[in-house]
Amino acid sequence: MARILAFVLNDRARTDAVPGNLLLLDYLREVVGLTGTKTGCDGGECGACTVLIDDKPTLSCLTLAASVEGRRVDTVESLGTDGQLSAVQRGFHEKLGAQCGYCTPGFIMASAGLLRKNPNPSEAEIIAALGSNICRCTGYVKIIEAVQYAAALRAQGIAP
Repeated sequence: MARILAFVLNDRARTDAVPGNLLLLDYLREVVGLTGTKTGCDGGECGACTVLIDDKPTLSCLTLAASVEGRRVDTVESLGTDGQLSAVQRGFHEKLGAQCGYCTPGFIMASAGLLRKNPNPSEAEIIAALGSNICRCTGYVKIIEAVQYAAALRAQGIAP
């Protein structure tokens, strides 16, 4: 059975009729056409599908689209403004935090969620915040450095 879903997606109000069993991941990719959120494991184990719901990192492959009624959802497409990278995007770019890049949107969104909550995280807090995300290409050192750099950029006034 379809239901009306009204919420804010990437700072824009959105209303759609959605089936009650539609996953947020599938809604974003197939209905809205936002393909930055990646399908990885389909089981909540890899973090490639991470989005922010009311600034909290959430696995969209385990979240029903209907459950975001009245809430705010941010995807990787929401970051950066006027062609300028956000602090987290710059961190991943400048500190080489991406290898193949498939997991990168999920890591970026988990990092942005962390920095919105805690603008100056310790290395242990970064590691804990990224614990739901898996990268098969790297040893995570560059990813942690990217988040630390993003925190420094944020301290200079660049949005996470």
